[in-house]
Amino acid sequence: MAQAIHKFKLKKEDIVQVIAGKDKGKRGRILKILRDKDRIVVEGINIVKKARKRRNQQDRGGIVEIEAAIHSSNAMIVCKKCGPARIGYKLEQDPEGKTGKTRICKKCGEVL
Repeated sequence: MAQAIHKFKLKKEDIVQVIAGKDKGKRGRILKILRDKDRIVVEGINIVKKARKRRNQQDRGGIVEIEAAIHSSNAMIVCKKCGPARIGYKLEQDPEGKTGKTRICKKCGEVL
């Protein structure tokens, strides 16, 4: 069954703050975006223990800690000026007549 894929306002390398869940209040950088599942992997957030199998003689197997994905609605982008904020868009026209869309902070209007 095909699901509708939503437009993501968050992008890879954005700094986000977790607003719900066990890591509420923590900040981190987006490492990966899973568009089909509407989830994101954030650096240092939602750490889980996972059993890893040995791949070769030098590789160490055992239990490792990795970041698991969280739902994108549980994270909010962090504006450099005002902190966690919602994302808006502003249409701008350059001198050549082309229209471009830029992400802005809804609180202060700063370009993200």
